[in-house]
Amino acid sequence: MAHRPKRTFRQRRAHSSDSDDAEERSAEPEAPGEQAAPGPPEEGPPSGVGRAEVTDWRARARGPRGRGRVWASSRRAAGAAPRAEGSDVPESRMVDLSTDEESETHHSPESKDDHSSSSNSSSSLEEEFSSVVNIPDAAFIQAARRKRELARTQDDYISLDVKHTSIITGMKKNSDEDPESEPDDHEKRIPFTPKPQTLRQRMADETTPRNEETSEESQEDETQDIWERQQMRKAVKITEGRDLDLSYNSESQTVKKFDTSTSFPPVNLEIIKKQLNTRLTLLQDTHRSHLREYEKYIQDVKSSKSTIQKLENSSNQALNFKFYKSMKIYVENLIDCLNEKIIRIQEIESSMHALLLKQAMTFMKRRQDELKHESTYLQQLSRKAETSTNGSLAVGEKTPWILEEIESRRSQRRQARALSGNCDHQEGTSSDDELSSADMIDFQKTQGEILRDHKQIFEDVHDDFCNIQNILLKFQQWREKFPDSYYEAFISLCIPKLLNPLIRLQLIDWNPLKFDAVGLKQMPWFTSIEEYMASSMEDSKKEDGSDKKIMSAIINKTVIPRLTDFVEFIWDPLSTSQTTSLITHCTVILEELSTCGNEVSKGKQDLLKSIVLRVKKAIEDDVFIPLYPKSTIENKTSPHSKFQERQFWSSVKLFRNILLWNGLLPDDTLQELGLGKLLNRYLMTALLTASPGPDVVKKCSQIAAYLPAKWFQSSAMRTSIPQLENFIQFLLQSAQKLSRSEFRDEVKEIILILVKIKALNQAESFIEECHLDHLKSVIKEV
Repeated sequence: MAHRPKRTFRQRRAHSSDSDDAEERSAEPEAPGEQAAPGPPEEGPPSGVGRAEVTDWRARARGPRGRGRVWASSRRAAGAAPRAEGSDVPESRMVDLSTDEESETHHSPESKDDHSSSSNSSSSLEEEFSSVVNIPDAAFIQAARRKRELARTQDDYISLDVKHTSIITGMKKNSDEDPESEPDDHEKRIPFTPKPQTLRQRMADETTPRNEETSEESQEDETQDIWERQQMRKAVKITEGRDLDLSYNSESQTVKKFDTSTSFPPVNLEIIKKQLNTRLTLLQDTHRSHLREYEKYIQDVKSSKSTIQKLENSSNQALNFKFYKSMKIYVENLIDCLNEKIIRIQEIESSMHALLLKQAMTFMKRRQDELKHESTYLQQLSRKAETSTNGSLAVGEKTPWILEEIESRRSQRRQARALSGNCDHQEGTSSDDELSSADMIDFQKTQGEILRDHKQIFEDVHDDFCNIQNILLKFQQWREKFPDSYYEAFISLCIPKLLNPLIRLQLIDWNPLKFDAVGLKQMPWFTSIEEYMASSMEDSKKEDGSDKKIMSAIINKTVIPRLTDFVEFIWDPLSTSQTTSLITHCTVILEELSTCGNEVSKGKQDLLKSIVLRVKKAIEDDVFIPLYPKSTIENKTSPHSKFQERQFWSSVKLFRNILLWNGLLPDDTLQELGLGKLLNRYLMTALLTASPGPDVVKKCSQIAAYLPAKWFQSSAMRTSIPQLENFIQFLLQSAQKLSRSEFRDEVKEIILILVKIKALNQAESFIEECHLDHLKSVIKEV
């Protein structure tokens, strides 16, 4: 609701509407040769006025081009208009007929409104021009100027209490045209700055202060009139609305009244019955529709209950999703951890392998060098012509020192055997793998540093990411909660790859060539995997993704490659202790593979192939049995005889180590290696050059003792294997020679050897040929 402006009690002026229309009219330009916009023609001064006055009037009409607006009022009669001070002529209004082009441009919208209402205000314009124009004198103008200067000096700011009558009159004009569309006070646009004025307008403002005062008074009156009319309109509208409501209520009440004078048509029973049937049908239809809606609501209730049940069960789905998400994050973190640590694991693994390889190469090179120097020395010793004149041998500078070192180590081994009570020992069957104290200290120091680094790899890692048991526990929870997704994800194929770095880390300190090495089944990772496999509740029909294959996959991908490296680069086939320990570990591994799967794995084939190749290499590089004249070797105390005996027993030792692989390597492979390459090529050569006697029988008995009994288990077997044919013929020749000599007791030992190797037909023929009937009982016992 608009605020009521402050009322000024002044004399009301007549014909305010005419003045409102005239206030918004712009002055027309008076340039020569141009005509103003359509409107009332300009009239001259009133009759009875002199030329000077006319000239002053015209000058005043063309005078200061200031505000460009015409201020007039038709409310006052000619005699009732107030007079200007010091003037005898009645004052009507100050008329400003500025023809400034700037004013025309600035007030073009207002001039258009004036053109539209020109027909209504023509009479008012005639009256204004016909009135006498009051021209103030110089004294009045000077006094007004001093008054304005005084006001400026007192107030150094621009007052905000400025009345823009142009906006008000414009709104008034619009309200006269359309009273219903008049906006309220709060909807009006309030300009906060005055419109820019031209130079003539400012000059006109300075010269007409009186007109401004008059216009301000008129503006206040007009504002008061506008507010009063607005309030009256609102009151009239409210009253009309109430009258309409009252009239509508009264009419509705009048309609509801029952008119007793109204006549109704006659009613009979059929009509009533028909209406009742119709009503009954409608009610039945409505009832059926309600029943259908009821059934629908029942179904909706059931559906809602099932939905609620599903939503309640969906919490399990959320838990499932949470578990899968946590498992995914765990596996990703585990893989990131292992990828970061695998490089360090490989470095430490390589360092340990290089250390052991260096030690093995040291032993092998030393043995080969010592064999070379000792053989050269004995050859030069047997050649009298190659000695110098003073009787000294032409040997190398290092040879005496090497021979002394060899003898020193042999003496130490003899003393150790004497202390242990092992007197039945042959020279050459010992493993010459002793290190000097300095080399041993250096080896232990390097090994300790490697193991120290090995323990520090996972110091900064949580147990859930480096402990195999904890890792398997995570997957066990998955298998127990969601077995279907577990097996569909083929976790049994992923676990060996995940555990590979951790198992390799535990195998860094594992040396299968040592007799005191930890067994594979005693290792922590092996027991953890066995427990994980044992806890599997998997159906036996499921073969793909079976957890039972986890162990075989780990052995194939992790253990066998490690073991193959030992066989190819570090294992010494001449060492019985290394061979025995290696066979023990290989037996466990291959048995585990056979229980986990029936198929022959590539890892197993690679391992057996590497064993065969290493044995062949040992036979070619390490077996050397020199041949000397009988006159030289008949003396058992001669260095030649001792050297030959050591080399022979060393070859027998290799023969034994090869045949220890019985059960792991195929029989035909063992027979080819042990019998074909070693026995027939090297050992038989040394036996043929030896003189028959107890020593030869002892050597043959030792060779036969190393032959696997599995090869001769068949009771129907009367002939030995083909690879032993040369050995059997040598035994028969030795028996014939010994039967004609004083060593007849050794003949029985030879017959026992023939019986053991299933050469029964040869033994019977020899007994019948030599008439050794007392030895037939030996054959019958078999």
